[in-house]
Amino acid sequence: MTRFQTLSLLAVVLAGYGVYTALYLPAMLVGPPMPLLVICFIVQVVSALGAALGLWSGQRWCAAMVLLLGASIAATQLVEVLLGVLPYLRAVLVAVLAIVGALLLAAYIDRGTTASAAA
Repeated sequence: MTRFQTLSLLAVVLAGYGVYTALYLPAMLVGPPMPLLVICFIVQVVSALGAALGLWSGQRWCAAMVLLLGASIAATQLVEVLLGVLPYLRAVLVAVLAIVGALLLAAYIDRGTTASAAA
């Protein structure tokens, strides 16, 4: 699999995650209001779709959007623990995996964009 194919697949996966997360929003707007949780999910959707768009079009800022996505996932987990929605240990695991995954993915993406910009 070439690097272009890998980055295209990652863009599709990020867009899929953004759409999947966006599907939570209508149900959140109907029930009791939890504005902080809604904001966290909106940031996840925007950063995932922005990262997918940036990766698909080869923009240099897409690695920063991936890092924002990881941070927003971790923040969402923290908010869900504070609201009593999730157990503490599961939220910590997901937050750590999101941050580590975002750092690794951003490093992979950034390595390719700086190399292609230099060439």
